[in-house]
Amino acid sequence: MTHLPDGRFVDDEPYDPQQSILELERRDLDAPNWLLVWRKFRTHKLGLVSGVFLLLSYLLLPFMGFIAPYSPNYRNADHLYAPPQSVRWVHEGEFIGPFIYPITAEADLETFQWKFIPDESNPLRIPFLCKGDSYKLFGLIESETHLFCAPEGATLFLWGSDRLGRDVFSRILYGAQLSLTVGLIGISVSFFLGILFGSIAGYLGGKTDWLINRMIEILRSLPELPLWLALSAAVPSNWSPVAVFFIISVILGILDWPGLARSVRAKFLSLREEEYVRAAEMMGASSARVIRRHLLPNFMSHLIASATLSIPAMILGETALSFLGLGLRAPAVSWGVMLNDAQNLASIELYPWTAIPMLPIVVVVLAFNFLGDGLRDSLDPYS
Repeated sequence: MTHLPDGRFVDDEPYDPQQSILELERRDLDAPNWLLVWRKFRTHKLGLVSGVFLLLSYLLLPFMGFIAPYSPNYRNADHLYAPPQSVRWVHEGEFIGPFIYPITAEADLETFQWKFIPDESNPLRIPFLCKGDSYKLFGLIESETHLFCAPEGATLFLWGSDRLGRDVFSRILYGAQLSLTVGLIGISVSFFLGILFGSIAGYLGGKTDWLINRMIEILRSLPELPLWLALSAAVPSNWSPVAVFFIISVILGILDWPGLARSVRAKFLSLREEEYVRAAEMMGASSARVIRRHLLPNFMSHLIASATLSIPAMILGETALSFLGLGLRAPAVSWGVMLNDAQNLASIELYPWTAIPMLPIVVVVLAFNFLGDGLRDSLDPYS
């Protein structure tokens, strides 16, 4: 290859009339499906960034206790509704590393509220890899080491504290472990039921199809929110937070499967007439094998895209139930439980940082939607 002065490149190899001009295209068509999907997906910048963000979020879930400076239910009775504290690097023109100014609570006798006065003459450096409240790494390993802690004799409320003096930043990190996991459990239940009933109805047809369709129509005719409230209210109040968490996840999955089942049924009605399905049946393949080995793989791209779009609905469902006081309850920590404390508009007006848990919900739901759009466009690379 020769580089000419005008910027062009000229191939020095002699012309070969036997070489096919379609060689590059043929190589692309012979590439494995996952490679074609990846090539198309990485051109969807918004979906790619969202996928990386969600992957990092889920990978960090076991380490939230290490990142959070406090335990989720640690209370500081002297700092109720403390405002967010700024992390600074330079004090009076001198660089001393990340530090904070300690704050002191004083009663305002005119407004009858607490005022927090920073002591700007006393910078306190933030210690890293320090000892703090105990937590369980991966839910199994007991540890007291934190990424950073509050300086000795001071507080570190990066996003303020709530009405009980609990750190909002730490509670949001711990709340992610429940709020992000509830979608995965719910979608697992939803997909199992949706694929099971949808594939049976679409492949077998007849009375089985009629019966499953009537069941789907009855479930879809019920108002969703009142049904959520009724099922959640039926959960005994003396159950542990873990038991309530799994029950809420199962309830969300059970109520979400009819839509997926109808999509699977419609797809199977068209695929079951294909020649390769008839050939498998004539060779003696059972109905279960035909569905599992021949029909579902042709529908998998739609299922993956549907999953990424259904998980946000599960997260919002848990948030709505916990916000109304019928989902997860204290001492369990989720984003919906935290927003339950922000129902009072007057409280939000005075202490706006109590509504911060709304931001990760918005960011995560948007990320799942962008990822779903990117996967939906990429999982059919030949389109």
